[in-house]
Amino acid sequence: MQREQEGLQLLGKNTEYKSDYAPEVLESFENKHQGNDYWVQFNCPEFTSLCPITGQPDFAEIKISYVPDVRMVESKSLKLYMFSFRNHGDFHEDCVNIIMKDLIKLMEPKYIEVTGIFTPRGGISIYPYANYGKPGTKYEQLAEHRFMNHGL
Repeated sequence: MQREQEGLQLLGKNTEYKSDYAPEVLESFENKHQGNDYWVQFNCPEFTSLCPITGQPDFAEIKISYVPDVRMVESKSLKLYMFSFRNHGDFHEDCVNIIMKDLIKLMEPKYIEVTGIFTPRGGISIYPYANYGKPGTKYEQLAEHRFMNHGL
């Protein structure tokens, strides 16, 4: 168990919540099943951020699915990272793309997709979707296929 926690700073410690966007809280650990392709899915049903124009809160369910390679995201650090958006002002599409890019930088997954299911404001719901597949691999083709067929 100790070896699995090596390098992790947040797991099992008192929680400090950041007051604004904090990608530095993200932590990763080694994937013990690198020879297998498998999905890891996170559902964050209580995501909040702020409208960059009005400062009013936006609420969403954020869904993250990825196929890990060598590194995986540690779930407590992901929770703290997602909480760090609560006082951060960005448009819905920006939040989804920022989350995806930060996770790519952290883990270099084979494949990842992030979907935001934002509650309506002014009578309109926005559901941004972003994905990525590792270039030059079958996961790049998977990303293209899933993107082209998204919402069908």
